[in-house]
Amino acid sequence: MLCSGVLQAATPLAGAWRDVRDGDTPAKVMEDFRQGQMNRFAPDLLLRLPQGARGSWVVLDPQPPWVQEERVLSIYPPPLGTVTLYDHNRPTVSLAMDDFQAAIHGHGRLAFLLGRELPASTPLLLKFEPSARIAAPVSFRLQRWASYLERDARWLVFATASLAVMLAMALMALCFALMLRDVTFGWYAGYILCYALIQGIQTGFVYHPLGMNWLGGLSITVGSAAVALSVAFASLFMIRFCELQRFAPLLRIPVLALAIGMVAVVLMRCSQIDALENIGQLLVNPLLTLGAALLLLASIVAALRGSRHAWFFLAGWTPLLALTAMTSAQVNGALPGLDWLNDAGLAAGAFEAVVLSLGLADRALMIRRDRDEVRVLADKDSLTQSLNRRAWNEAAIQAMSNPTARPQALLFLDLDHFKILNDRRGHAAGDEALIAVAHALREELRPTDLFGRYGGEEFVALLDGAGEEEAMQVATRLCRRIHRLEIPVDGEQLQLTVSIGVAVRRPHDSIDSLVARADQAMYDAKLGGRNRASLQRHEESAAQRRVSRTGRMSQRTS
Repeated sequence: MLCSGVLQAATPLAGAWRDVRDGDTPAKVMEDFRQGQMNRFAPDLLLRLPQGARGSWVVLDPQPPWVQEERVLSIYPPPLGTVTLYDHNRPTVSLAMDDFQAAIHGHGRLAFLLGRELPASTPLLLKFEPSARIAAPVSFRLQRWASYLERDARWLVFATASLAVMLAMALMALCFALMLRDVTFGWYAGYILCYALIQGIQTGFVYHPLGMNWLGGLSITVGSAAVALSVAFASLFMIRFCELQRFAPLLRIPVLALAIGMVAVVLMRCSQIDALENIGQLLVNPLLTLGAALLLLASIVAALRGSRHAWFFLAGWTPLLALTAMTSAQVNGALPGLDWLNDAGLAAGAFEAVVLSLGLADRALMIRRDRDEVRVLADKDSLTQSLNRRAWNEAAIQAMSNPTARPQALLFLDLDHFKILNDRRGHAAGDEALIAVAHALREELRPTDLFGRYGGEEFVALLDGAGEEEAMQVATRLCRRIHRLEIPVDGEQLQLTVSIGVAVRRPHDSIDSLVARADQAMYDAKLGGRNRASLQRHEESAAQRRVSRTGRMSQRTS
């Protein structure tokens, strides 16, 4: 609907062109046009003007119905060189993409304002000055002033939104690169920023409306450097993002060489040495063609070999590659009716930025998940899936460091006759017993209780909010639960049980002092007959501690 409205507002045009010749004047060119001695073309289709040494003449002939009003002649996409409009009734007007003098210039196109005094049926004569680069195909549209303003505003909204998405994704990636210290985000940001600069130069957005007049006259040099750097950044980004070292190791070195080669091309183009600049200009197009094929091959190979993020790269980069191929075909005269390809590059860039950002987010989540899994494996006892001694100590210190008025109690558990079970039934039976005991203890304890394996057949549990009476009740319940497992020790009458020492936290306790008192209470439980819980001693003399140590040494053999 939008396109049909614009087409209805445009004046039909007939067109003709020819090369600039020696002795040409505007009057002579118009005479050749009237005599049919120029090459006819359809102005609404893309026309590729030859790269002549003197430039080209273009005549546009408005067709009826003619309406005498202010009109705008627009040239899309904006050519790289200067375009001059000749008018016998007023001074000649010249426009260029990086021209900052004209009152009306156009956004994403060159625009000439035609006043009411110009007869609507008068043919328009344009001269395209020669350019150092291959001229891109252009189309012409003659519109009413109001229709042009509407179209121009829509283009501005579209281009601004597309470039804003790219810049936002790039800036976000730079922030993550600094926070996570991951250079992958940096290469991505560099690639997107270079591509945004390329689109800004090609569409003229950096000149109008941004007004970057310092880029005037540098569009070819800066554009070529941005293209080369974008390929270099894309190559470096792809090596890490698609994990070529893992999934396509043979292609990693060629991709890295491509990145280095494109940086070398940029340095040659900016060297201000004619010989090096010429070499750089000769190398850039072959390297771009080779690089596109290489990156496509590497991403496909990595994706097929299991790289999840290579699919993200393909999803974001393949549409852009297809558009680039179609644009190259247009430069050679193909696809003249697809005049939207130039603007499609903006949309494709924004789409790619979003897709690759999602891929980077997915990569960051996977890395975090892997680190969490490694941490869990490092914190868990591999046999019982309980916290190991180091992890339990760290968690217990953290729990005891929280200022709280709630009491805390520690249970120190030691399996009775476990050595006999290992000796008579084997270590496999001992492992099964430890697994069963750990599972039963976790079921009896609350989720908020801190449970872990302290070593061998010893377990610990830190109970939050439990005083002496509550802790003893829990310990007694645990003793009964382990006894009900009915795990035989020697194949006869002896069954596996547990002795538990209970210590309640005191004001100046450390984790070591609390464990020591609970450990002592556990040995008191063993001395008292095993399969029971014993509360910490409130006072203990030096002589009693020596007796306790002797008893503990004798109990370790059981």
